[in-house]
Amino acid sequence: MASTMEDISALKKLALMGGLDGITRISSSEFANHIFSSTQTASRRLQSLEHAGYITREVRPAGQHIKITSAGRQVLEAEYLEYRQIFTPGSTPIELTGHVITGLGEGQYYTTIKGYHDQFVNLLGFEPYPGTLNIKLEQESIGCRTLLNMKDKVTIEGFTSKNRTFGGGRCFPVSLGNGTRGAIMIPDRTHYPDDIIEIISTENLREHLGLKDGSKITVKVE
Repeated sequence: MASTMEDISALKKLALMGGLDGITRISSSEFANHIFSSTQTASRRLQSLEHAGYITREVRPAGQHIKITSAGRQVLEAEYLEYRQIFTPGSTPIELTGHVITGLGEGQYYTTIKGYHDQFVNLLGFEPYPGTLNIKLEQESIGCRTLLNMKDKVTIEGFTSKNRTFGGGRCFPVSLGNGTRGAIMIPDRTHYPDDIIEIISTENLREHLGLKDGSKITVKVE
């Protein structure tokens, strides 16, 4: 996220000026008028957004060429989705779309260790298949993922076994079509970036849904 609400507001102004679709050409003094600030404050705001990686900025004699990056787009998408959730509660389910990828084997690790396995059975109500379906989210769904923080979660507690500590995590029940159900598993400690989710289910989802690497799939968070 951007460091301050002022930064987010400035990012919105840049988007309204066309920064999402192409390059916006503007001087700090012109931008100051858009955000109702001094030229110095506007300049600092642009520097802050650039430092956070939310915009690229090329300073030229005739002004600055500014473009919102993919990270900046994610911030704006998250803002949009949160407002949509506020004003249309319950009518806009969270749907995450992506493509199936080969994972790192973390899923089998979590689903077969007794301390995790028993919690999945007791808290989610199903016997997990020993493995997960790994999905790399499309750009539009990366922002949607932040809305999981607004959903009820199933907490998987960490535990100690044979002098070894195992971390906890969060689960979110989902449906995958054709009546297939499962849950997103988000470990507290994971090697995956935010654009990848792991789905646990009673089924081998690749076989059950006829999926392979590259297959497109949408999961609906319940």
